[in-house]
Amino acid sequence: MASSTARSFLQVAATEEVASPLRVVQIEGLAILKIIKHCKEFSPALVTGQLLGLDVGSVLEVTNCFPFPEEDEENEAEGANYQLEMMKCLREVNVDNNTVGWYQSTLLGSFQTVELIETFMNYQENIRRCVCIIYDPSRSSQGVLALKALKLSDSFMDLYRNNNFTGEKLREKNLSWVDIFEEIPIKVSNSALISAFMTDLEGDAPVTQCDYDRLQLSTNPFMERNMDFLIECMDDLSMEQQKFQFYYRSLSRQQAQQQAWLQKRRAENAARKTAGEEPLPEEDPSNPVFKPVPEPSRLDSFLITNQVANYCNQINGVAGQNFSRLYLMKALHEN
Repeated sequence: MASSTARSFLQVAATEEVASPLRVVQIEGLAILKIIKHCKEFSPALVTGQLLGLDVGSVLEVTNCFPFPEEDEENEAEGANYQLEMMKCLREVNVDNNTVGWYQSTLLGSFQTVELIETFMNYQENIRRCVCIIYDPSRSSQGVLALKALKLSDSFMDLYRNNNFTGEKLREKNLSWVDIFEEIPIKVSNSALISAFMTDLEGDAPVTQCDYDRLQLSTNPFMERNMDFLIECMDDLSMEQQKFQFYYRSLSRQQAQQQAWLQKRRAENAARKTAGEEPLPEEDPSNPVFKPVPEPSRLDSFLITNQVANYCNQINGVAGQNFSRLYLMKALHEN
């Protein structure tokens, strides 16, 4: 019986635990208020902060957060010490101090950058599952809580670790630009006591300030800045396409040179065979003609395409809401 128990224990210990996929990010209402307050105070400057909580099954619970100090290359070590001291103080007062990710602000959804991916990879070295909470104060001013939770897809992380974003590898992994980030649903959680207190604080007014914000007819500044950013992204995407056009032109030129060299070598080998001499090899690795042309990485073009799609979705959403408001105002004036 003891040996049987020992064997089962060893089997369990040797079996790698398979983590259930992340289904939802559950955030405490107080943590959301802290994120919004920090991002709005420094808007339009971009800020970041640490997320604290628990990883429970398929739910990632975010129970607390704290802001990072302003970034400064000279005080980078002080910033790391600040984080450690902050987490130490939270542990002493019996507050969750397990890091589950970070949050950051953005301007009109322009967050899909290489820096974000590098930060994800750095967190993944120590944390099995982590998320990034993105908050956009500019969009929230339109009466929408612009809050989303993101993580990198597993297939993309494998490619990024190998630093291989060639067309062949992307086709092999069946990876497209929409597969870089995964958006996780957010669920806001409050204790029963806080929910009762907030219900008691609610006024008798049928509408709130947020309802009035949704009826604002002036969205020109928001649309104009979205269009400006979209035009910049299209210019960047055009430059990336020029890099690939140059690569394919170089590749076709090299292939033509290789064919010409092979025809010349075969003719030479035919003459040597007639003269009774040994033929020369048809491939010469030392020849510059056979040196492979490096293929440019497709990561930048994927990120830019992602960003273009994000801007288009924002413009589409705001334009649709604007038409609804205009039709509503027209009906009110007619009545």
